[in-house]
Amino acid sequence: MEITKDIRDFLMARRAEITPDQVGLPSGGRRRVPGLRREEVALLAGVSTEYYTQIERGHVEGVSDEVLGAIVSTLRLNDEEVAHLFDLVRAATARRSAKKSTSRSGAKVPGGVQALMDAMVTAPAIVINGRLDIIGTNALGRAVYEPLFARSGSVVPNIARFTFLDPQADKVFPDWRRSADDAVALLRVEGARSPHSAAVTGLVGELATRSDEFRCRWAAQHVAAHRRGTKRFINTDVGELTLQYEALELASAPGLVMIGYTPEPGSKSEESLRLLSSLAAPVHDEQAESPAAPVSSDEHQ
Repeated sequence: MEITKDIRDFLMARRAEITPDQVGLPSGGRRRVPGLRREEVALLAGVSTEYYTQIERGHVEGVSDEVLGAIVSTLRLNDEEVAHLFDLVRAATARRSAKKSTSRSGAKVPGGVQALMDAMVTAPAIVINGRLDIIGTNALGRAVYEPLFARSGSVVPNIARFTFLDPQADKVFPDWRRSADDAVALLRVEGARSPHSAAVTGLVGELATRSDEFRCRWAAQHVAAHRRGTKRFINTDVGELTLQYEALELASAPGLVMIGYTPEPGSKSEESLRLLSSLAAPVHDEQAESPAAPVSSDEHQ
């Protein structure tokens, strides 16, 4: 990832969204750029225009948290955007570390987490890494995301790749635009956290090359957290599912997130999920598990 360019593009995109009226500045006169000018951000942040310009260009070595905090306040960044900016600054000022880059991408689902998911027989659950590979599921989670597995073949299914490159994506994710926005925003976050990851860079490059929809969203510089919300699926066996989700970061495997899904109690989705659960339940060999038939008295003779 080009960190200095990412810092520049992110700050430019955010100041373009703040109007002078919002920060108490006069908006009269002809303006060559949307939103705030660099000198206006500098004025409100209490630094010189030259200093802010250097920061916006990605030259952030030695910039204090206080100055960054003033810029954050001026641009009215939300919590996710603040975390993203600080991740970018850390990436720009830290030396490359192969260990850091591989530790997030090489993580596997801990055995205890897999056992927990397997015990969740009525709730779909998946584990994803920062670049949105699905690296673990329970049986019901596999059933919900089956199209991604079926169409990925022997490759680990990736939510972003499926969303932007598979023509069937909008038939699996009916709220396609929202799913696309979320995928890009999450990849933006991971790009700042793991700026030297060849896997992340390769995925972003692939999607940018092959998808106009991805390129437009990537240029918008939006970031988001994946904590909770509602997601709709279309399943070939049971139809539409509207599910609430909670995303939990795994302390035992940094970089991995477990997402659990639940339906609204009493809803049609709850009924459909119950049916899908019965269809997804492991099939046991009844003959092998049944007790041996009693031996008749004739067989002893």
